[in-house]
Amino acid sequence: MYWAKSLLNYTYDYIDHHISTSPTPPPFEIPHHSASSKPGDKSNTKAGTVSAVYLLEERIVFDNNQEFIKFIHNMDYVPSLNEDQYGYDLAVFLVFTQHIQYVQTEGLAFVADYQDPQILTHLSVNDGDDVFGGGNIEGIVDEFECKHSCNLYCRWP
Repeated sequence: MYWAKSLLNYTYDYIDHHISTSPTPPPFEIPHHSASSKPGDKSNTKAGTVSAVYLLEERIVFDNNQEFIKFIHNMDYVPSLNEDQYGYDLAVFLVFTQHIQYVQTEGLAFVADYQDPQILTHLSVNDGDDVFGGGNIEGIVDEFECKHSCNLYCRWP
C-alpha cells in the first residue's frame, strides 16, 4: 500500500505542477482519489532493519445499497466499466494515473487493479526476480505502451 500511495501522490503532484504552469486551466475537473489504508497503518521500517512483512487486505463492508466497483482490472489498460455506469469517469482518470506513473518511472512501475491497488514493475526491477509470486499479471508492464489508449486527461496540456 505504501508504494501505491506514493505513486498516486506523485501523480497528483505532477498534475498540480502542470496546472500551475499552464496558461489555461484544464477543461475538466480533476477527480480526487486516495489509496485507502487501515486506521493506524504506519510504516516504521528503517533501512538496515530486519522486520516481518504481512500482507493483509481490509474487509470491504457495504451498506444495503452499495456495490463493489472494480475500476480497472489488473490485466487491462482501460476502464472495467461502461460509459453509462457509475464511476466510469473516475475509471478514465485512473487510466490516466497509470499513464503518468508508467512514463515518469520510465516504464518501471504503475498501479494496477484499481479496487485493490497492485504495483506492477518491470522485470529489471529487483534484478529480474519475481517479487510478487505467480499470477495472471505477467507481461502487463511490457505491453503498456502498445495497449494503453490515451484519453482526455493524457492529452492535456
